[in-house]
Amino acid sequence: MSNGIPCVWMRGGTSKGGIFNAVDLPTDENTRNQLLLEIMGSPDHRQIDGMGGSDPLTSKVGVVKKSSRPDCDIDYLFLQVFVDQAIVTDAQNCGNILAAVGPYAVEQGLVKATGNVTTVTVFMENTNQTAVLQVQTPNGKVTYQGDAQIDGVPGKSAPVTCEFKETAGSTCGALYPSGNLVDSIDGIDVTLIDNGMPVVVLNASDFGISGTEPRDELDNNVDLKRRLESIRLQAGPMMSLGDVAEKSVPKMSLVSAATKGGCISTRTFIPHRCHASIGVLGAVSVATAAITVGTVARRIANVSDHAEKTLPIEHPTGEMTVIAHTKGDQVISAALLRTARKLFEGTVFPLEK
Repeated sequence: MSNGIPCVWMRGGTSKGGIFNAVDLPTDENTRNQLLLEIMGSPDHRQIDGMGGSDPLTSKVGVVKKSSRPDCDIDYLFLQVFVDQAIVTDAQNCGNILAAVGPYAVEQGLVKATGNVTTVTVFMENTNQTAVLQVQTPNGKVTYQGDAQIDGVPGKSAPVTCEFKETAGSTCGALYPSGNLVDSIDGIDVTLIDNGMPVVVLNASDFGISGTEPRDELDNNVDLKRRLESIRLQAGPMMSLGDVAEKSVPKMSLVSAATKGGCISTRTFIPHRCHASIGVLGAVSVATAAITVGTVARRIANVSDHAEKTLPIEHPTGEMTVIAHTKGDQVISAALLRTARKLFEGTVFPLEK
């Protein structure tokens, strides 16, 4: 039998995947990626021969190591393993899996627990940015039990607070990488934005839909997906991302007026399947667009005049609230509440050679 690899499978926010210590994975990128494809069972739409759950949200990997940076505790690399293609990409960050690496780091001894709440400062390798997590550690031990609830996850769990700072242009080099608040692609007004996640924001009504349709209905709308992909491929170079045909960014977020008292309603493609909710950093990018006067999102968003803005971003399974600290219409920092849970810890096996 081939040698197994230590792994902790975890839910982070509305995603789940394998969390690995960097020392347990090959240092060669191609070898590592092939290994992760085998572990997930990709490429196969069911991922039947691996640990993946047949959905981009359940085919994710976090690679963690103790940081050598004096201002950070751990380094975190996020890898998206495609379901039905032999692709592993580090082109994006993931704020949901980020919520899992904090508890992981404490439990694995990479960070020492300090009191009932432990601060874990994370260097996000994908974007060279920093996030600060608050992990619940009563009596010096991680707990996953608590009263926090997030839409898209049943039950209650311990809260993990994630604060992001200086994420503007983290992947594309600028908050609005085209230099414009609005561009036109295929005759559609779009806002190209990167505040932690590259996102193309589009008004759902421009595609003849309400923007509140169920996820499955949008996934089955072949013409809509064809039009979105045409726009996405053209947006890639405009966002300094180059050819994005085989990349998971930019995300495509269709927005419409909120229907449940929130800031704005979204239907996000990641990039080819409609998201059951919305990604953490994707929500930050959409919230930032909603705040900024002149964007596609601001035209229909409900935004307060307060410097600290509470922005519920509605999505198919509920909403994700972004707390944005602003100066004018500039976002200084953003924080979100996530939860996490350890599912199993053990040994995972790639294909036997």
